[in-house]
Amino acid sequence: MGKPTGFMEIERKKVQWREPAERAGDFSEFQQEYDDKTRQDQGARCMDCGVPFCQSSYGCPIHNLIPEWNDLIYHGKWEEAYYRLRKTNNFPEFTGRVCPAPCESACVLGINEPAVTIKDNEAAIIDRAYASGLVVPRPPKKRTGKRVAIIGSGPAGLSAADELNQAGHSVTVYEREDRIGGLLMYGIPNMKLDKGLVSKRIKLMEQEGVEFCPGTEVGRTVSTGDLVESYDAILVATGATKPRDLPVPGRELRGVHFAMEFLTENTRSLLNSNLQDGAYISAAGKRVVVIGGGDTGNDCIGTSVRHGAAQVINFELMPQPASERTDEFPWPTYPRLLKSDYGHQEAHNAYGADPRQWSILTKEFIGNERGELKGIKTVRVQWSKEPGERPTFQEVPGSEEVWDADLVFLAMGFLGPEQELLQALELEADQRSNVKAEYGSYRTSRKKIFAAGDARRGQSLVVWAINEGRGAAKEIDTALMGSSNLPG
Repeated sequence: MGKPTGFMEIERKKVQWREPAERAGDFSEFQQEYDDKTRQDQGARCMDCGVPFCQSSYGCPIHNLIPEWNDLIYHGKWEEAYYRLRKTNNFPEFTGRVCPAPCESACVLGINEPAVTIKDNEAAIIDRAYASGLVVPRPPKKRTGKRVAIIGSGPAGLSAADELNQAGHSVTVYEREDRIGGLLMYGIPNMKLDKGLVSKRIKLMEQEGVEFCPGTEVGRTVSTGDLVESYDAILVATGATKPRDLPVPGRELRGVHFAMEFLTENTRSLLNSNLQDGAYISAAGKRVVVIGGGDTGNDCIGTSVRHGAAQVINFELMPQPASERTDEFPWPTYPRLLKSDYGHQEAHNAYGADPRQWSILTKEFIGNERGELKGIKTVRVQWSKEPGERPTFQEVPGSEEVWDADLVFLAMGFLGPEQELLQALELEADQRSNVKAEYGSYRTSRKKIFAAGDARRGQSLVVWAINEGRGAAKEIDTALMGSSNLPG
């Protein structure tokens, strides 16, 4: 390493966020990058550790060559750093913004010091590569004559499309939404991932020869029979889009929505009309309750604050996590820790308190005579865990409460892919209702049909979706050509 003592001399600096009051007034990205000198210093903090756990299975699912491009950042060799990053990651502009950075949890420096700012360094590399003109179309030099259809244009589908196109196959990506990008386009708000970046990458892939078919739902607008007959291979990469419901009394009341209804319609309206068409669920002046934590719940909080909600409260069934690692999450595993994300900060600034309520269970939605939501009945819970057993909870007697609410967003995760497509393709599902396909082969129960990403493994991270898309592309390439030079 160029700066062996860098981690002892230089303090960790994360990218700056605009102040909560300022950023909550728009849907623009809230991250603010440091100057080159500060970023090079952050690269210098990367240690010359014997085993870089950051790029192991504990850290980076796509095995980014993190110490190498950190060293190149330190030396100001941004072009070389970009080419190193491109070897393993198809879309660093996405992961550098929305990945929870398990690489930093596995950083050796993080054992007893603040970890290296790996995620921010990654974003800095790709942003500078775009700005300097390094990111250009790379169409394949020759075509194989093989045709591959990909169903779904999220990170798994896009990474597979990118790899298979580079291998020379003709790739067509089918997407039922009106824009390409899947989760990247409509599942993540614009302030966290600018849709201009997604569109820029899609345009680049089009210039390289990938064909995109938005507004096309396989099984409805395109028959599965035609697809199977017309293509040499098919990849199912639809994601895990079936949301977890909350079947309590009053669920049918107007004002109770799934989180993705809220986030998707908001982003669509933002892109179509800057929210002027009114074609979205508005939280303006409403008392909002978000049920469920995680990134999706936080995104609902941040979006509601931007609409001008009268209040925003977040219910979390689980107890409040610890602020530091416990014996349950030893290094280098990814720990469940208490963090204050952008939405939490903005709600605290707007309403004077952290919006989160921990260990709380929703019992009933209360409505008025017009069938509209007006409140929520809850009870507190007490968690316990026996050695070797799963945690359980009991309701706390006398802890019932009623909360005022005009809007509820259910952000409790996803149960797997929607089953209609699986049934239309006659694919076998596993016990969790995901497409049954072994990791490493990605082959489904039906010849020449493969599956990858959340549709195969269940709800997971964007970086795991990229991993699976790359792996599936290698297997498809091998099935079509007998062998493959793709990295997988």
